Amino acid sequence: MNTDPIADYLTRLRNAIKANHRIVEIPASNLKREITKVLFDKGYIQNYKFEDDVDHQGIIKIALKYNPVKKTPAITHLERVSKPGLRKYAKATELPRVLNGLGIAILSTSKGVISDKEARQENVGGEVICYVY
Repeated sequence: MNTDPIADYLTRLRNAIKANHRIVEIPASNLKREITKVLFDKGYIQNYKFEDDVDHQGIIKIALKYNPVKKTPAITHLERVSKPGLRKYAKATELPRVLNGLGIAILSTSKGVISDKEARQENVGGEVICYVY
């Protein structure tokens, strides 16, 4: 039994990047799918694929992105912010800036799972899920 599936998702990504894997498979959930879409839209991962089984929850296959010349990963840091034991929320006026705007914060809002920049444009706050840079 996993008590924090989002932390598990981020840890699997972090471990795959450290091991220089090209593809990582992660058990799927709706929140993980939305986080994956945000990572793809912001250019942190190369591609993704949702494989749904009839009897199971399905898996997410993520193709990680690396610099073709230096072989450095596009994601250098993944940090879980809001945990099950201590939730972190941010108002629309107090949204966090990650690495002075070079990274992103992924938020769960009433408009869905979006990045901090989109939340500023929409003028909504919400639960800060993680920081990515």
